Amino acid sequence: MTLTGKDKQFLLKLSRKALIHIFETGKELTQNNSDIPDKYKEKKATFVTLTKNGQLRGCIGKLVPQLELYRDIITNTYSAAFNDPRFPQLTEEELLQIKIEISILSEPKVYNRTTPEELLRFLSKEKSGVILEMGLHSATFLPQVWKELETPREFLSQLCLKACLPQDMWKNNRVRICTYKVENFSEK
Repeated sequence: MTLTGKDKQFLLKLSRKALIHIFETGKELTQNNSDIPDKYKEKKATFVTLTKNGQLRGCIGKLVPQLELYRDIITNTYSAAFNDPRFPQLTEEELLQIKIEISILSEPKVYNRTTPEELLRFLSKEKSGVILEMGLHSATFLPQVWKELETPREFLSQLCLKACLPQDMWKNNRVRICTYKVENFSEK
């Protein structure tokens, strides 16, 4: 799905509208399906990231498509604002200070590696989003995290820690690695 600037603005406004609506009414925003253009009804996986003064304030999403694009954005907007366990719930006073970023994910693909070095070389070139899974442990970093964790080794080590695994567990061949791309955009 390729989005125009107008599409991106529509989806960002929808996310902002959802936050304003819940503070004004105490209820979640419901959109009549017939009011939504068809292009936003395709099932897509999204993440919604909230930042305040450039610092993460909430980030929640799905890795595989479950809902129509517009519904997924509304759901993840609420989750990022009120259900991210790393942060207290968003307050109405913070609303004007919050910047919204939306990421629309491609379908994750399993990366079949032969050696840890091969994985490092691949990620160094691709800079994709990564899902790391081992048993009941899993975590993901969106591709935007490459701005903060610039080397593949650091990226994978921090991802292991996020999954509550030893930081060098990514070297283990039993760890499943999936990669994905995103189309991301944010409020100005």
